Amino acid sequence: MNGAAPPRRIWLCADDYGLSDGVNRAILELIKLGRLNATSVMMVTPAIGRDAAAGLQAAVANSPRCAIGLHVTLTAPFRPLTLHFRPLDGDMFLPFAKLLRRGLTRRLDAELVHAEVLAQLEAFGELFGRAPDFVDGHQHVQLFPQVRDGVLRAVKERAPEAWVRQGGRNAPLSRRLVAPKALVLDMLSAQFRRKAAKLGLRFNPAFAGAYDFTRENDFAALMRGFLDGLPADGLVMCHPGFVDETLRSLDPLTTQRETEHAYLASDDFAALLALNKVTLA
Repeated sequence: MNGAAPPRRIWLCADDYGLSDGVNRAILELIKLGRLNATSVMMVTPAIGRDAAAGLQAAVANSPRCAIGLHVTLTAPFRPLTLHFRPLDGDMFLPFAKLLRRGLTRRLDAELVHAEVLAQLEAFGELFGRAPDFVDGHQHVQLFPQVRDGVLRAVKERAPEAWVRQGGRNAPLSRRLVAPKALVLDMLSAQFRRKAAKLGLRFNPAFAGAYDFTRENDFAALMRGFLDGLPADGLVMCHPGFVDETLRSLDPLTTQRETEHAYLASDDFAALLALNKVTLA
């Protein structure tokens, strides 16, 4: 007789490590509980430094196969590491919508993006003593037209063994059409995958985790949908955190982070993984 099918191993990645102490603390707790197996680190934010990096490395050391990635950050209210990065809004990166419009209308300089991503990769290497396991982007900037060219070339040069995050789903068209945000990620990701493949860079086969952060959501129901049909090595993005003053000052996603943390730490989430024959180990 054939044995039972092995569980699907997926990536559950907490974005925004380094954004604030409250976000860091929530992510570390979930790693120690075995409820995350990836987190991506921002290098231009106030809560990343030697102590934060050491804390993350210590947590990961006791959590087999938990990956640490670079969360490329190119949008306000954060500032570039490179002196000559343009365009800027004052001394900050452009807001998300303006950066996307610039990319869509081909008004960005991929060379300047490339230089900034190289600087963020170098900063990651200085803190962690190695290249990241993967590279993704804050607010999905790695997928934007022109931005993706600079990002992918930088990864190929400095972290060729890293995989890169694409945001396309493995779902029927009927399901894609009812989620406008995810549909945009699907479209942006198609070209991203082609360019990554041409450079010989690996990427996740499917993505889930996008939803409307501006309204009340049943995160347990959302997670059930994220896992439905997700193939092995697919990635679910999440944003756990505890609200503090730094977070309030930098990001509109606040209390929903605590909702995500509470669910991911719960017995209900463990039961959902078992029911769907999914593992993070």
